[in-house]
Amino acid sequence: MPGAELGRREFLGAGLAFLAAPPGADELAGLTLREAAARVRQKSVSPVELTRACLQRIERYQPVLNAFITITGESALAEARALETEAQRGSFRGPLHGVPIALKDNVDTAGIRTTGASALFADRVPTEDAEVARRLKAAGAVMLGKLNLHEFAYGGTTVVSYFGATKNPWQTNHNPGGSSGGSGAAVAARLCYGAIGTDTGGSIRIPAAYCGIAGLKATYGRVSNRGIIPLSFTLDHAGPMCRTAGDCAAMLQALAGYDPADSTTVDTPVPDYLAAMQAKVSSLRLGLPRALFFDKLDPEIAKAVAGAIEALRKLTASARDVILPAVADLPTVGGPETYSYHSTWFPRSQSLYQPATRKRLERAGAITAGTYVQARREVDRVRRQVRNVFSSVDLLVTPTMKLLPYTIEEARKRDNEEIVPDVLLSNTGPFNIYGLPVISIPCGFSASGLPIGLQIAGPPWGEGAVLSLAHAYEQATEWHKRQPQLQPQL
Repeated sequence: MPGAELGRREFLGAGLAFLAAPPGADELAGLTLREAAARVRQKSVSPVELTRACLQRIERYQPVLNAFITITGESALAEARALETEAQRGSFRGPLHGVPIALKDNVDTAGIRTTGASALFADRVPTEDAEVARRLKAAGAVMLGKLNLHEFAYGGTTVVSYFGATKNPWQTNHNPGGSSGGSGAAVAARLCYGAIGTDTGGSIRIPAAYCGIAGLKATYGRVSNRGIIPLSFTLDHAGPMCRTAGDCAAMLQALAGYDPADSTTVDTPVPDYLAAMQAKVSSLRLGLPRALFFDKLDPEIAKAVAGAIEALRKLTASARDVILPAVADLPTVGGPETYSYHSTWFPRSQSLYQPATRKRLERAGAITAGTYVQARREVDRVRRQVRNVFSSVDLLVTPTMKLLPYTIEEARKRDNEEIVPDVLLSNTGPFNIYGLPVISIPCGFSASGLPIGLQIAGPPWGEGAVLSLAHAYEQATEWHKRQPQLQPQL
């Protein structure tokens, strides 16, 4: 419905009489995705009530956070009404029936602009949905709009965007991580029940850690990338960003599966992730790859992660140090693939890219074919070799990030200076090269109130075990229940 699309400024200035809030709107918006879905099934709440609750919070907090690029309020309510009618008849499309979600704005949506947060694509309107968007609609999700990101997903702060920086809901003078920063901020601020992020070097897990939510990157090939603006064909992953591991499991159930039109997906059975999540964890053997992943940690992160590991030791059979194979340099693999996509526009339209993005593309374009081919071969070798680690352990545990979030100004300075190597990706990027399933969940907060994340990774197709340990940790702790205290912009 192209006519239902509203730009974010248009939306915020429209008065929106149709957004009369349902009773307890903030309470409804505070439900987890699975709780919201269950209430729709029980007919104790309607899809329209859930959608109005989210849209009311978007109206209130979008000016503070700048999480959305495009808000599809009218079409979301129209879809919610149709889903409500179906629910009243006892007909449910799928496990997400009537639950409002949002998509990162590099995910194509038919008739609704998909910008990549760039002036280059500011008016780009796809004619087809990306496969992940199609699957979420088939599962009954209501789409609230498109979320801000680091331009073309080419960075880790969501400060570099044609549509302005996204703010961290916990402290709005800090960045929310990236590149899926709008997704992280929107979920943390209860503007939607779940969101799609993409992850090439950590772009789901960085904002999950910095925004205090759960973010899952499944095994490479588990979720289709078709219809998503690519960054690196070898490293790109799409996945769910939600408030809990269980919510991620519910969204992954809808997203996972073979796509014959996407050569990166693998035709392997999709298990019941919610059932797998309930598996006992007492027999699990944990691996701690201390070399590289635990060095140079912020002291507050080190303390929080140490506490999380102690909690996990009590839940599982054992924990031992392990060594993971060295990985190829992330930009050497991904950079040439990024440049290959942009080579159509970049030489003649450089002024439409943000300065920091231009610098990265120039550097990527200078990498030789021979250097890239060797690095790409190394990815294939490492993806085979890393499987050997799981002969002695079942899952891996690391800090998600080594540093707390930068302020917006610090992030902008670092992005413009193009500091290499980028420490933001040091703990997340290797798992894109490994292609392993990995989740980030909250494991603490700094003294100043900024979230801290813990990574749990598993063997190829081991999403069920990853989710089960993440869920068990959540049941034993309270970190995931904290909410940021936002004030509307005056």
